[in-house]
Amino acid sequence: QVQLVESGGGLVQAGGSLRLSCAASGGTLSDYAMGWFRQAPGKEREFVATIGWTGRSTYYADSVKGRFTISRDKAKNVVYLQMSLLKPEDTAVYYCAADGVWRRRLVVSDSEYSYWGQGTQVTVSS
Repeated sequence: QVQLVESGGGLVQAGGSLRLSCAASGGTLSDYAMGWFRQAPGKEREFVATIGWTGRSTYYADSVKGRFTISRDKAKNVVYLQMSLLKPEDTAVYYCAADGVWRRRLVVSDSEYSYWGQGTQVTVSS
């Protein structure tokens, strides 16, 4: 059974940076798209970023485009989310997700992801 574990969350001031990591165990995810989602208190979970199975294709939510970068190290079975110029509205629990099916396209909808991490809290103070 694939397990995903996020790390790297914490408290940071507005304008600061954090790098989240998502480590997979129990199976290789090198053939699958990976994504990051977030959920703020009282709000629904929302898409943040996704990266294709090759690592060459990425897609971002408009709210984070130009500030966040998703990447993956297939050899280490790890996906990263580099977050810069953080804003208070970025405060949320961030979840890593892995698709369980090989797809040629990127995956934006959370319903298409098979595996989820437990989440890591990111808090941005103003």
